[in-house]
Amino acid sequence: MIHLIGAGGHGKVVFDALLESGAEPDAIRVRDGQAQRTGDAFMGTVIDTPEIDDRLAGQRFHVTVGDAAARARLFAQAQAAGAQALTLLHPSAQVSRFAALGDGAFVAAMAVVGPDAVLGQGVIVNHGAIVDHDCSVGDFSHIAPRAALGGGARIGARCLIGAGAVVLPGVVIGDDVVLGAGAVAVRDIASNQTWTGVPATPKEAP
Repeated sequence: MIHLIGAGGHGKVVFDALLESGAEPDAIRVRDGQAQRTGDAFMGTVIDTPEIDDRLAGQRFHVTVGDAAARARLFAQAQAAGAQALTLLHPSAQVSRFAALGDGAFVAAMAVVGPDAVLGQGVIVNHGAIVDHDCSVGDFSHIAPRAALGGGARIGARCLIGAGAVVLPGVVIGDDVVLGAGAVAVRDIASNQTWTGVPATPKEAP
């Protein structure tokens, strides 16, 4: 049994990737933290609650929550319950045999992960995104649809590289950074910042 933890939009993407990879629907269990969703329909199956309990012991799991902090928390809880993180690739993803993917990473349809790229635990490389050669992406970061990391770019933990954003080759981005949709990072970005625009600049606090 494969347990998908999180019954939201990203859960649908991962569920679909599993089916395209040949998994049988009855071999997939979708779990959510909202008790009122128990038994609700989800992608041809039903939602089970709670997200984490002792039934996970010895099972395989994948956290299907977009928010980085929540994904990291649920990942740790599932491991503590005795479950094994499952790394998943859509069959149309192009992942180099020389790339290294951490436990619980997900590479979506039409995404590319180049040679000597390294993805940390729980990383999402979403639809059509590119992680080029020699890049590194820290634990629980999300490379959103159509975003592109140039060769040798380094992304810290729990970052969001927004849809269509570009990180130029060799640029280093710290932890907990948000690079807005369509932004272009042309220089290094320190941790705990939000940058937007072309070229990307720090977003002023409200």
